[in-house]
Amino acid sequence: MIENLLSFALATVALAFSPGPDNIYVLTQSLVNGVKSGIATTAGLVTGCIVHTTFLAFGLSAIITTSPALFYGVKVLGALYLLYLAYVVFKSDATIAVPVASEGKTNRTPTKTNGQLFKQGVIMNLVNPKVMIFFLAFFPAFLWNETENTVSQFYILGIIFMVVSFLVFGLIAFLAGSISSYILKHKSVGIVLKWLQVVVFIGIAIFILIP
Repeated sequence: MIENLLSFALATVALAFSPGPDNIYVLTQSLVNGVKSGIATTAGLVTGCIVHTTFLAFGLSAIITTSPALFYGVKVLGALYLLYLAYVVFKSDATIAVPVASEGKTNRTPTKTNGQLFKQGVIMNLVNPKVMIFFLAFFPAFLWNETENTVSQFYILGIIFMVVSFLVFGLIAFLAGSISSYILKHKSVGIVLKWLQVVVFIGIAIFILIP
């Protein structure tokens, strides 16, 4: 159990640091409107994961109970999806787009309250079907006992995912200025993070397929 949870947490850290629409959005909001805005956005994005975890827990738990073979089929499809994501990242540009400061100010976007940013973060997460598909591909590999209560196992994984994501995204919000400056000065960081994503996706896919 501990080994699975540690592996899951480390994989989540790697994925949270890998450039994607969510953490880039948090970075942008923090640069434009301040750290509190980045934290509010992060809280919204993470809160949306509760719904995805719930759907996943009760939906997949029913499949596991009825047919272990069908559940393994779901895991195979999940592994294939992760390999597809690895391919998409491999073919993508390694450049990371960040706001550029101009005369002491970053590129401007309409200012929103922290409550509005929180709400927007929740909605962004809930209306993105890729999040649910990713959860479906990612979580099953880390169940530690398919004969025990899988609902509680999925919720434990969901809580770990939310806590780790909040901590990483929160760190990005606090260090937004330094991170953007570093990225602008060191273009090679995009290549490193790109290959990190590829390795993590392929690694999880292999982990899923190992009996």
